[in-house]
Amino acid sequence: SEFYYNKRFSSIEQFTKELSEYIDYYNNHRIKAKLKGLSPVQFRTQSFFST
Repeated sequence: SEFYYNKRFSSIEQFTKELSEYIDYYNNHRIKAKLKGLSPVQFRTQSFFST
């Protein structure tokens, strides 16, 4: 994945911290054209309230 590609981590703690930050970014901030320009969380929230 783009998170892990070509990276080295000095410890498991560093890896865990950066992975957690990346998951937050991916789910809450990263805009996806496939999801009508919304982040995955925004898209799910919108879909939930429109049904």
